[in-house]
Amino acid sequence: MAESITVLVGTTKGAFLLDADSGRQNWSIRGPLCDGWPINHVLGDPETGMLWAAGGGEWHGAGIWRSADGGDSWTLSQLSNGTMDQWLANDPAMRKVFGRDPGPDAPFTGQVNTLWALGKVGGTLYAGAKPAALFASQDDGATWDRVQGLSDHPSADGWQPGGAGLVLHTILGEGDRLWVAISAAGVFASEDGGQTWEQRNRRTNQATVPHPITGECGHEVGLCVHNMVRAANGTIYMQNHQGVFRSRDDGRTWDEITEGLPSSFGFPVSVHPHDPDTLFVLPLTEFGGRFPPEGKATVWRSRDAGDSWEAMRNGLPDQCFFTVLRQAMATDRADPAGIYFGTNSGSVYASTDAGDSWTEIARHLPTVLGVEVLHRA
Repeated sequence: MAESITVLVGTTKGAFLLDADSGRQNWSIRGPLCDGWPINHVLGDPETGMLWAAGGGEWHGAGIWRSADGGDSWTLSQLSNGTMDQWLANDPAMRKVFGRDPGPDAPFTGQVNTLWALGKVGGTLYAGAKPAALFASQDDGATWDRVQGLSDHPSADGWQPGGAGLVLHTILGEGDRLWVAISAAGVFASEDGGQTWEQRNRRTNQATVPHPITGECGHEVGLCVHNMVRAANGTIYMQNHQGVFRSRDDGRTWDEITEGLPSSFGFPVSVHPHDPDTLFVLPLTEFGGRFPPEGKATVWRSRDAGDSWEAMRNGLPDQCFFTVLRQAMATDRADPAGIYFGTNSGSVYASTDAGDSWTEIARHLPTVLGVEVLHRA
């Protein structure tokens, strides 16, 4: 099979698929998909080509769409019913207007509002929810069970919502080891496939950058984790509300690596697919709008695991006030590596030279909520 790269984009009005030509220079767009549902995250399996899209909301309920034919057709696994199903169940006239019946009773109605993130670890597909919960599927997303060990964590009663609510938005894993991030409860890890969990929010004894308001350095990383990514050598990088952090011991302790960046605030973080010491962040102003500092779109790259940073701006706009959300940056596995990010103004930017230069490959999409890459060799 010839190599193919598809950028998987979740938006407020459905999923979109951006297909590259062989040189990653020209792109075609498919969408909106998934019946126009709000889609927070789209994931692809490079081995099988299977696609999943997670999302929903108060109107639609929460669910995961799946496609076994490259996105041509989709099937919904609904975890909770929304207001639309209630209306359709109670109003025959509305069923005629919509041309459909209410969805079947979903197993987690009243427990889940929407789904925020997906992660594939071995043969298990995981989904993170709002309010914060983790679900697992052993049949490629057709049916789902709650990972009760996380919900039963002793700290669960004290979890507090971030600005977007109490969401489980990041899922990483290898073998029986799992890491999830909850805003605003922090990082949790399991060494036994999700049976038991440990909270991992402790800083190392390394000197840290004082908080710009309180002046305190603190003994924990902030609980409002925005995103995490795991490198090939096991290093975990985190973009937190208060800065960027690095862990070389599976999240047990964290070093702050914010110094050199124009802001301690931002949402996404991505790591180079082949070089575990190269990572990318996109800082934003924390107050007054959450846009790139000075209105200059800039991806910051580190080639030494966050010890120093360089600004990568070639091809990015000088006057922009967009936001790049927590799940809206990803990399492919090509050589040289491709990096992609989407904006809340509906653009998707790509670099096919590891961040040296950038091109806008899609514009005028709905608000981009998530970006992933399906790279099939």
